[in-house]
Amino acid sequence: MRRHGAALVIFGAAALAPLVVRNAFLLDSLILILLWGTLSAAWNVAGGYAGQVSLGHAAFFGIGAYSAALLGTRWDLSPWIALVVGALLSTAASLVIGYLSNRLRGPYFVLATIAFSQVLLIVASRWRGFTQGSEGIPVPFRPGFWTLGFADKTTWVYLALGVALLLYLIQRYLEGSRIGYQLAAVREDEDAAQALGVASRRLKVVAIAGSAALTSVCGTFWAQYVGFVDPFYVFSLDLSVRFALAAIIGGIGTAVGPFFGSVLITTLETYLRATFGGIGAGLVGIYLIIYGCLLIIVVRVIPQGLAGFVGGLSRRP
Repeated sequence: MRRHGAALVIFGAAALAPLVVRNAFLLDSLILILLWGTLSAAWNVAGGYAGQVSLGHAAFFGIGAYSAALLGTRWDLSPWIALVVGALLSTAASLVIGYLSNRLRGPYFVLATIAFSQVLLIVASRWRGFTQGSEGIPVPFRPGFWTLGFADKTTWVYLALGVALLLYLIQRYLEGSRIGYQLAAVREDEDAAQALGVASRRLKVVAIAGSAALTSVCGTFWAQYVGFVDPFYVFSLDLSVRFALAAIIGGIGTAVGPFFGSVLITTLETYLRATFGGIGAGLVGIYLIIYGCLLIIVVRVIPQGLAGFVGGLSRRP
């Protein structure tokens, strides 16, 4: 139970919050914390456990979001079907990217993932006949479970919580399973892992494919919740950095780390935007400066991440 103590606190608080909180803004913030934490956990499967640091994961997020928008508006299909379609498309794309770039390491792999996401951004923003180009696509609201049309934010809280718990359990499995140890070996020293008989290239491709599919699933849920898909947002480099940043600050390669990072980043961003976002034309970006400085301080003071810091406190006599 001590291993899961931090997760029990986070997920338990999220489960109890709708019972005592009625403020729509606070519930919306909780939903976003869970969704961003889940997306960072999906990134963590490849970036944290396999060492495949990607700054192009917005590509898979965007595929999932566009699957929900296009299948819903053009063919009136359920977002659950779009979820499966998006996951399959993201898996196929990641297998191609993973196979072509599995010999690349470090910054070269990062550049390959960035290039892929930017290619999709250009296609989505200029293919007006299919994606409506840079205007974006409004996701239709159709009440019901089959259509994921929930006006009540409490329902969205528990739906986001269920997906977050699934990602947490997947990460816990990777921490104690054979494939998880093999991924850790590849992450720490790929050459040594290959010398011991670990199929490092195949494992890296599998990790990227699994991470891409999970990211796409989250993209579908996000599109249904927000109700609008904008190509310059869902395929943006900023979004990919956000996934990685939450995992790194929370504790890269840990199951609860992405959720710690999401709590800190989402809360801090919301507070600073509300407090400083409207200060003068010349100071319109002051909240971003404060936000960046505070994040640098956290990384410098707690290099092991928030999960490592909290774990260290719990182990003290």
